[in-house]
Amino acid sequence: MRALFVDANPSLAEVTERLMRPGDPEVAIHRDPDIKAADLPRLLAGYEIAIDDHTQFPTEIVKQCPGLKHIVFLGTGARSYMNPEELEALGVTVHIIKGYGDTAVAEMAFALMWDAARQTAHMDGAIRAGGWPRVVGMQLTGKTIGLIGLGGIGAEMARLCTGIGMKVLAWNRSPKAMPGVEFVELDRLLAESDVVSLHLLLNDETRGFLSRERLAKMKPGSILVNTARGAVVDELALASALEAGHIGHAALDVFTQEPLPAGHPFTRLANVTLTSHAAFRTPEASDNLLGAALDHCRRIVATGK
Repeated sequence: MRALFVDANPSLAEVTERLMRPGDPEVAIHRDPDIKAADLPRLLAGYEIAIDDHTQFPTEIVKQCPGLKHIVFLGTGARSYMNPEELEALGVTVHIIKGYGDTAVAEMAFALMWDAARQTAHMDGAIRAGGWPRVVGMQLTGKTIGLIGLGGIGAEMARLCTGIGMKVLAWNRSPKAMPGVEFVELDRLLAESDVVSLHLLLNDETRGFLSRERLAKMKPGSILVNTARGAVVDELALASALEAGHIGHAALDVFTQEPLPAGHPFTRLANVTLTSHAAFRTPEASDNLLGAALDHCRRIVATGK
């Protein structure tokens, strides 16, 4: 069986080559991160395994790739790029990679929280333009953070926030326990948290999870941090809540459509910090990610599944 990394950027291509071992299955690298889904049938001719960083795999396109049997998605959010159940019905198994960037993503959420609280990016931009804003920020020590989802990333965020003296509330879809974290009902978390940080996987149950109604239940003036998936939030409702001042600031690394379209409401709001889905982009996380992807390929070739 042969594998193709369909959309490798230069840094991921370098990591993949460095982590390959003698005797590994053949993994070809297509060094173009900007391919279109329509290119896939041509690119994947003769390959049974696709490694995918961010390219859409529509079901109708995968039907045109008769030799494809496995897609190794680089991350956990495969549903943003393909329909795993429909592909399974075609005989194509989708594999995801968990845990590779828990620390990296939590550190980004932590950094975004600090920026929202002290508005460092806003001040930097204003000073570069000749201004000298004197922003009154939020002191985070002693404040309450509410974590929606307490998987690996949420647990790392809890550890970081506990370390600076924040009170940590959490809501999780399945029962959990963690020292220093108080698990509460979602409505209480939204009402009491000075900062809400999202750490949910995207699936049919969580799409639009932070709805207009739930955003309205958030503490007035609070901060929202999203390093999970853009579609977990009703973006138009969030923009309205920010414009009205009900939510004081949103710090967002992920969006329903990426790259963020020109003229998107978020780009016109001063109380939003925007980053380009980069939370997991560290050398350590990249090594973990590509190492796990290659392990998937080794196992697939060895066992057929």
